[in-house]
Amino acid sequence: MAEPEAHDFPAAVAYLSLLAAPEDIDAAVRQWRAASIVHQKAKDILRAARLDVLPRDNAHVASDLDKVRKGHALPPVLLVRGDLSADRPAQIADGYHRVCASYWTDENTDIPCLLAQLS
Repeated sequence: MAEPEAHDFPAAVAYLSLLAAPEDIDAAVRQWRAASIVHQKAKDILRAARLDVLPRDNAHVASDLDKVRKGHALPPVLLVRGDLSADRPAQIADGYHRVCASYWTDENTDIPCLLAQLS
């Protein structure tokens, strides 16, 4: 998909509310809404976020794998850039299950992403 689904931004905000101040979250949403799609490989997103791939039988991963098998497009992933110098990993604000499903399809899958940078 070229655009996130309606529930993706609220899901990302809910997740980020555990990690960042409201003004930083608002800035991230503004950046995502203005951003152009970039593509990153599933394996690289997981490495940058320091996350393990979820198993294929995870309910949400399995659902996304089923969508892929049926030829349905998945919405872009909402990412927050990490900071290598501060040892801060990237954050998958929304789309972790989609990244994992894409990894199981092919770890080199190019995933459409919207990227924000928090200060």
